Amino acid sequence: MYVVQHFAEERDSVMRAYLSENPFAALVVQTASGLSVDHIPLEFESSYGPKGCLLGHIARSNPLWREFESGPGMAVFSGHHAYVSPDWYASKTADPRVVPTWNYAAVHVSGTLRFFHDVDRIREILERLTNRFESARPGPWRMTDAPPEFISQLAGAVVGVELEIDQMIGKWKLSQNRPPEDREGVMAGLRREGSAGDRALADLMEARERGGS
Repeated sequence: MYVVQHFAEERDSVMRAYLSENPFAALVVQTASGLSVDHIPLEFESSYGPKGCLLGHIARSNPLWREFESGPGMAVFSGHHAYVSPDWYASKTADPRVVPTWNYAAVHVSGTLRFFHDVDRIREILERLTNRFESARPGPWRMTDAPPEFISQLAGAVVGVELEIDQMIGKWKLSQNRPPEDREGVMAGLRREGSAGDRALADLMEARERGGS
């Protein structure tokens, strides 16, 4: 990923928080038959390896785990993004040399990819992922709500995914190359005219303005 310095995010804590908030990733692997891309949720686990790992699962019917035993892999996380209109720039009145662009945040995680078949470990990952997204609901669904034999059957139908992290590269393209009044205009425009996702990007921009994420 091409990253100029003023868009670079180098803080591990910020990137890990982003992975947690936006767990749906594109898992990219080069296999003998060509490039493979799968879209799956991945959970960050800090206790594994010096830099942590990402955990998830794919369908056992997916040929990837048979074609790729172990080796380099990458997970691409991208949640916040939005079109930016030049009409939102306050500086446009004084200098009309402005054009549209796209703001976004992304994290590329690379490392060693492995697949595993330990049913107990797979069940643990499935339960962890389920509990995370069900916890905020008034009546959260639990894996124990389904018949044990049904859960065992489903756990046997997937293969565990483990990406041991070697490197994380973050890019927060949030109009840092524009003057403060233009960034204020972009945030206001996203909130006024945009979708819920656009407003979330404005919140991310505001957090960066305050010196946070």
